[in-house]
Amino acid sequence: MSKQSYFITGTDTGAGKTWSTAALMHHFKMKGSTVIGMKPVASGCEEISGQLRNEDALLLQELASVPVPYELINPYAFKEPVAPHLAANGQIIDIDLIHAAYKNLQTLVDVVLVEGAGGWLVPLGRDQDWSDVVMRLNIPVIIVVAVKLGCINHARLTHKVIADAGIPCAGWIAACVDEAMLRPEETLQTLVSLIDAPLLGVFPFQKNPDFAQLAKAMIISL
Repeated sequence: MSKQSYFITGTDTGAGKTWSTAALMHHFKMKGSTVIGMKPVASGCEEISGQLRNEDALLLQELASVPVPYELINPYAFKEPVAPHLAANGQIIDIDLIHAAYKNLQTLVDVVLVEGAGGWLVPLGRDQDWSDVVMRLNIPVIIVVAVKLGCINHARLTHKVIADAGIPCAGWIAACVDEAMLRPEETLQTLVSLIDAPLLGVFPFQKNPDFAQLAKAMIISL
């Protein structure tokens, strides 16, 4: 089976990246592929048994097809729930280290899903952001669009910046995060007409995520 990898970015913090990554992991499992989710940089971590651990990264570790050391899934774990470059408190985020962890994971499974932190343009240091990581890993991007008021602008800007950088976009996922949103279907139709990338799936609003159920909401199989 051929190897596949994708970088999962979002239109904002709280866009639904982790739920979408988890659902994609189930999607690939249903196809018979082995899969690992990676979250290279995470802030807002809690100390567990003397080690900083991130809730999202722990979920990805739990869902992996094979046992994986936490440090490979989340090489950079920071305590403060702020932007990564601030949470790092002067520590340099080394893209080569992230690349090495990714290549290690790639040898273990068919599919590696790499989840970002925050939105696409969140800095990881003085002169680097997620585009530098993705270009180093040389993988396509999937955009998770938080379907809520303002998402048309956020989605178009995110897609434009990725496209202008020459980075391939495999498609986008609509994550319905606002149960009370007005006219969501028309908003989705607008996004489909304006974003030059395929809509991969529409994940309905869920208070408690059922990742296997969300995986069934994929429109296009990857």
